[in-house]
Amino acid sequence: MGSRLIPVILIALLALFHGQLWLGRGSIPNVTELQQKLDAQKAANLLASQTNQRLAAEVRDLQEGLEMVEEKARLELGMVKPNEIYVQVGR
Repeated sequence: MGSRLIPVILIALLALFHGQLWLGRGSIPNVTELQQKLDAQKAANLLASQTNQRLAAEVRDLQEGLEMVEEKARLELGMVKPNEIYVQVGR
């Protein structure tokens, strides 16, 4: 009886660990899902970082001079200086 008990216990432990590998917390499907979420978050962070850099550059430009303000006013608001003729080409 004792000689059969050890293999049964070892097989039960193997089955338990195998079940944890496929079904438990930290299982292969769970880790794959978390890796996909991590990759998506890294991509979102990269996009947000690029947006932040662009906005920081724009803030620096606005702080340094009025040329950027004039350019934005011309492009977004259609500003025209006195005695200037507005001509729009190919849009």
